[in-house]
Amino acid sequence: MKITSSEFVISNQDVKRCPDSKLAEYAFIGRSNVGNKSWHLVDLPGYGYARVSKTSKAKFQKFITNYFQQRRQLVCAFVLVDVRHDPQPIDTEFMEWLGENGIPFGIVFTKADKLKPNALERNVEAYKKQLLDGVWEEVPPYFVTSSSNGIGQEELLNYIGEINDNLD
Repeated sequence: MKITSSEFVISNQDVKRCPDSKLAEYAFIGRSNVGNKSWHLVDLPGYGYARVSKTSKAKFQKFITNYFQQRRQLVCAFVLVDVRHDPQPIDTEFMEWLGENGIPFGIVFTKADKLKPNALERNVEAYKKQLLDGVWEEVPPYFVTSSSNGIGQEELLNYIGEINDNLD
């Protein structure tokens, strides 16, 4: 799939203000700091909130929870994970929450260009092992990516394209 255009639609902190659209939505979320005319790309706030007040953190958490529980347009979430680090409890716990709430998701390992191939494979395998040792019977779809050199971009877009094709 090739993205030919995109446009900014809205930024807000209230799920009720999200567009009432029939288009499929794909949400991208991860710890802090880590579309075209046929689907929406939603960039959610991070769930790490490194340097915000407890009030702001609670507001973000409520927005994220409301978004995932109320958006009927959401067809898949993508959890962004920095592949340079060992599995982080905040990431695996969030994935578990998505699973418990029946929200389809995939994992997008970012910053693949920052590791040598052996370290990259070792870190991806560590995440897979942690998920399988926990509550997962199989590893959710995952993509190893880098924004600086385009690794994994085509695979991720093709996956979204396949989902879109099956929505009709």
